[in-house]
Amino acid sequence: MSRILLADDSPHAQRMGERLLRDEGHEVITVTDGDVVFARLPDVDPDILILDANLPLRDGYEIARFVKGSSFYRHAGVLLTGSIAEPVDETKARQAGADGMIHKPFELKALTALINPLVSAVAEKRDARPAGPPPPPPGEEPKFVTGVVESTPEPEKAAPVEPSKPSEADRVRAAVTLALDAAFPKIVDEVTRQVLRALHTKQ
Repeated sequence: MSRILLADDSPHAQRMGERLLRDEGHEVITVTDGDVVFARLPDVDPDILILDANLPLRDGYEIARFVKGSSFYRHAGVLLTGSIAEPVDETKARQAGADGMIHKPFELKALTALINPLVSAVAEKRDARPAGPPPPPPGEEPKFVTGVVESTPEPEKAAPVEPSKPSEADRVRAAVTLALDAAFPKIVDEVTRQVLRALHTKQ
């Protein structure tokens, strides 16, 4: 059994291809556009890709070039599909590295004639692929890092404002406050004694 990624924006073509391939014992994952193909490549890791040559967003030719140009994915078989209205450009398909072409609507005999030879070749090639993570899709390559970190300069700090010197009245008020704070307990005691004395005198 092979894992096949079938990419076509026609629901009818998806259903037909999926049914025929699953009846033959293959695992089939279907997607509708080229961006989703690139997004699903790492987790699906297909043995065979069947790609509509005229997929929206990123067409089958671009995907085929990426797959066949990647040491990680090039073991996978790639078939490009087209219809009478939108046929496959054979020259572009060959230049992209596709393994074959098939016309829609899909027919079981034509599908198996192309897929079966690829299935036997894929397993051997898969075992020989290099270890490591899969490459990013085109347009998402990691940026070159120079080691130079650009920093945003800090805004200039405002000069500290020097406190104004206290006036003579402020100094006197502060001195009086300190004197009252020191004398307050004695004043409270003295007032308490006088109040008590007055109460006892009335009795």
